[in-house]
Amino acid sequence: MCRRRVANRIRHRSRSPGCGCSSSRIPTAPRWSSSNFRVPQEHRRSYIVASSAEATYWHPESLSGHRVIVTGAARGVGRGIAAALLERGASVLLVDRDPGVIGVAGSLADDRRAVPLVADLCDRSSYQHIVDVAVESFGGIDALINNAIATDEPKPFTDITMADYDLVFDIGPRATFFLMQAAYPVLKAGGGGSIVNFGSGSGTGGQKSFGAYAGAKEAIRGMSKVAALEWGIDNIRVNVVCPFANSAGVAAWSEAVPEVYNKIVRGVPLRRIGDTHADIGAVVAFLLSPDASYMTAQTINIDGGTGTYR
Repeated sequence: MCRRRVANRIRHRSRSPGCGCSSSRIPTAPRWSSSNFRVPQEHRRSYIVASSAEATYWHPESLSGHRVIVTGAARGVGRGIAAALLERGASVLLVDRDPGVIGVAGSLADDRRAVPLVADLCDRSSYQHIVDVAVESFGGIDALINNAIATDEPKPFTDITMADYDLVFDIGPRATFFLMQAAYPVLKAGGGGSIVNFGSGSGTGGQKSFGAYAGAKEAIRGMSKVAALEWGIDNIRVNVVCPFANSAGVAAWSEAVPEVYNKIVRGVPLRRIGDTHADIGAVVAFLLSPDASYMTAQTINIDGGTGTYR
């Protein structure tokens, strides 16, 4: 047989996989096109693009079986988050120093899935107590939402007192840090879970008259990244959200420095302030869900685009 014919046979028999060696012919996947893609009938609703405010992908059992602690749950962002989690089937321990949290829990759910707890995060014995109550109520913990914060700002930097500083750092980063420590062994024993902490555009971008508050929020972001790196091996995810939504704190800010507030609102690309339930609560619910199982050590701005230029 001539050399040319032998060479042709070898060429047709083998193909190079690109690593310098020869192998048998590698089968290729069929060419994809939209014309041969079909969604099974039973799943077609999931692919419909939302066309109204009511259209969404969650359902009343999206977080069924999830046991969650939410701090600062009596009002504002914390209440909105608790409502979003409860309507998706989660069991929630609503924690707040305001006794009004008892009525909030009753208004959000009429069963044992909403458990109120009056606790002051300035009390350092409260951290373990909160975790113990969650375990006693639900049998375990799957998620921790460290939303609580308190501040006497806005104030000029030079007017911030030690008492102002201690308040925001005690209820902010200190409580966040030690609640995470208290929850860690329970989360690990349960096979992992999700922690969502709260930052702020006041910290990521800076905001006049919020010197201590900004520092507290950035401290929370820093410790969240470290915990995410250390606890990833235990399947515990830690993320931070930076919200801009209607709340008592935002209302107080709008009254204290209306010119700054109005300037910020006019600059929101989406031209509105977020809703604590529909906007902030929905994203937090996503971070707790299996759909976010590969997300950790992230900071997510839920601010209508404001954070892009801060």
